[in-house]
Amino acid sequence: MRQFYRKYFYMPFLDLSFRSKLFLVFVLVTIVPMMLLAYISFELTKSKLTDQIYINMMNSTAQITKNLENKMDSYEHISASIYLDNRLANYLTNEYQDDPSYLDVYKYIANRIDTVMAAYPDFDSVFIYSNNPSLPKDNYYIKPVTPEVEKTELFKQLQHTYGNIVHLSTPQTQDSPAMFTLARQLNNNRNQYPYGILVFSISESVIYSLMEKEAGGGGKDIFIINNDGVILSSADKQLLNTSLPQLLNHKFDEAASGRFDTTYNGVKAFAVYNTLKNGWKTVSIFPYDSIIKDARSLSQIIIKISLAFIGVALLLIYITASLFSKRIRMLIRMTRRIERGDFNTSKDEQLGNDEIGQLHFAFRQMTNRLKSLITEVYQKELLGKEAELDLLQAQINPHFLYNTLGSISSLAIKHQDQRIQDMVLNLAKFYRISLNKGKSILTINEEIKLTKSYNAIQLIRFKGQLNITYTIDEAILPYSTVKLTLQPFIENAVIHAVWNQESPLNIHIKGIIEDNDIILSVIDDGMGMKPEKLQTLLEDKPGRGYGISNVDRRIKLKFGERYGVKVFSRLGIGTTVQIRLPQKVML
Repeated sequence: MRQFYRKYFYMPFLDLSFRSKLFLVFVLVTIVPMMLLAYISFELTKSKLTDQIYINMMNSTAQITKNLENKMDSYEHISASIYLDNRLANYLTNEYQDDPSYLDVYKYIANRIDTVMAAYPDFDSVFIYSNNPSLPKDNYYIKPVTPEVEKTELFKQLQHTYGNIVHLSTPQTQDSPAMFTLARQLNNNRNQYPYGILVFSISESVIYSLMEKEAGGGGKDIFIINNDGVILSSADKQLLNTSLPQLLNHKFDEAASGRFDTTYNGVKAFAVYNTLKNGWKTVSIFPYDSIIKDARSLSQIIIKISLAFIGVALLLIYITASLFSKRIRMLIRMTRRIERGDFNTSKDEQLGNDEIGQLHFAFRQMTNRLKSLITEVYQKELLGKEAELDLLQAQINPHFLYNTLGSISSLAIKHQDQRIQDMVLNLAKFYRISLNKGKSILTINEEIKLTKSYNAIQLIRFKGQLNITYTIDEAILPYSTVKLTLQPFIENAVIHAVWNQESPLNIHIKGIIEDNDIILSVIDDGMGMKPEKLQTLLEDKPGRGYGISNVDRRIKLKFGERYGVKVFSRLGIGTTVQIRLPQKVML
């Protein structure tokens, strides 16, 4: 398979000219992706439009629900004002004889209902059913409760409602349009028995007008359905009083609002619904065809624009490829001259200031640099030889020092002077560790040994006047530190601390792990220092050897600014030096 690929794809592609490669790559990376882009844009547009339409439908459905609830609330408020009208209650419950006093009842009720009708033109009719046999009925404002009325669905639903509003819809017939009915029993607290039924009739077209503007065209339909899914209001009046769940072949969830995919009028659509306080639902249905139509139109525009750009790009790529290939051939000629050892470049060749021009300029600079580098290589080889000689000479000095100290030690043994022999041996150990073959990093274990060698010399020198103790956690011994970390502070304590013959100077060297860091401490009980003297001691001045600031700077260079040296001293008490190191092995 690999041989087949190399023979029929890889090698033929490599043999193509630069211009041909550009054309081939252009087709692969533009035309094919452009078709994919058109498809992806179509899908993304459809998805985005679906989401946007869903949001819009949710908002419009919620607005319709709010409008309907506001309208229903206003109807409830006006019905409540009539329900709580004590004067009306008295008129409807009084006993009337054969006298014209009932005319006052009609006059009051007529004025009251006419006022409501004037304030609320939505009402098709407003009347009261009365079961008061002594009150004459005009069958306009006041109607009798006949056996036929008692058999109606309205009368049945009003039983045991205790004055609460009942919503009912009446389907359209050949003689009358579809109507909404709001009714409540008149039964206030003063009258413990029902004395009438207040009825408001509203045309379905009035209710539908509240949501007609939200339909917005585009094939979207909006319905109002009751608790059983029966359509109460719709643009298509033929669907009134039919079951919307059966029409959509989908049952509504118990949730107050939601969405679902469905089939409506034989096409795929999605529906959004919201629930009113009285249990009715507003349902918006939008066909997918409208979404796809918009997405397809946008994709066609993208394809047309893309084809136009491809045509222009083909012309530009031809011109650009010719220009590029010409200048690349010039670079190839320069490379072949250098391959032959000809480092002379022509100053007449100008390739512009773009990437190829910059490459040409850099190539010329590199050619000139190659000439000088050839000479520099010879010079550096000579300097390297001299450095090797210096290194050999530097290696001789430590051996000379060890041999000299060995001779002094032999002479001390010959003269039986044990103190001189011990000092020489400790000094030899000190230098053997401190020189460390030129390395600047030691283990803490080697640093402790170096410090002990130095301390042994000081203990011989100040016999009886100096005590040195150690408390070292063995866990820190394998970790690294810079060379001569502790010795400068021992030397500083011996030189600067003041003590008397009766009370020797005590130096305690500690090494512990604290907060995941290593803390080395040098503690003495000398006289301590004043702040200004401590400040001068911290300064790194020529002639002071390995000072405190020198150790601090070397630690920071090796391990970072978090680590280093801190000095605490109080006059008359003593001095403490703390050295913070990381738990690292850098050998």
